[in-house]
Amino acid sequence: MGSYNSFETFGLVDGPGIRTIVFLNGCPLRCKFCHNPEMQTLLDDNITTDEIVKKVLRSKPYFKTNGGVTISGGEPLLQYDFILELAKKLKEENIHIALDTSGIFAKNPKELLDYIDLVLLDVKALNRDSFIDITQKDLFNKYLEFIDILNKSNTDVWIRQVIIPDVNDNIDYIKELAKFLKNINNIKRVEFLPFHKMGDEKYLKLNKENPYKDKKAMDKNKCDMLYQEFIKVYEKKDN
Repeated sequence: MGSYNSFETFGLVDGPGIRTIVFLNGCPLRCKFCHNPEMQTLLDDNITTDEIVKKVLRSKPYFKTNGGVTISGGEPLLQYDFILELAKKLKEENIHIALDTSGIFAKNPKELLDYIDLVLLDVKALNRDSFIDITQKDLFNKYLEFIDILNKSNTDVWIRQVIIPDVNDNIDYIKELAKFLKNINNIKRVEFLPFHKMGDEKYLKLNKENPYKDKKAMDKNKCDMLYQEFIKVYEKKDN
């Protein structure tokens, strides 16, 4: 059994096509920009893999050729044995599986990646000091270890980078990001996600400290401009 928070059907942003997203509880990080604080704590087990597969199969006709399931959270790799069993069962049903992860794992994910079609990999920071500042945890080496394991698989990768005002919304960071991503294989897409304030009410309801309660949402036009600059640098052969 595993600990899950919620399902989202007909999702359109967490991977290709129409998807069912399974949000699992528990995360080792405490990212200052987290908008799902209700999923940070690993709660009691409350669902089986068979129950999830049963729910997913109801939506399978809508997946068509490129939809599927995205396992998200929280950090799903904390429940490694559970999602490995789930991935095996979903593959028996010929369902495309995406894993939305920060790359912080409890067990070596090598076997799991054999069943995963796409990794949605979050980029929190580009060095240890910044990683500690953003996530409030000293786990950057663990993140690099995951990238090394991922590079040895044939799994496709989508990169997700949250752009935060006065943190990484500048050309220097964009250039360093482009260099950093050259070390990751099989990248098929890079997404810039503007920091938003949709998690603020959750922090209030949970009576949790919101590290970015006074920070403004990221300007979407500036985020788009930075993305265009990123593409120019990233696609240079000599970068």
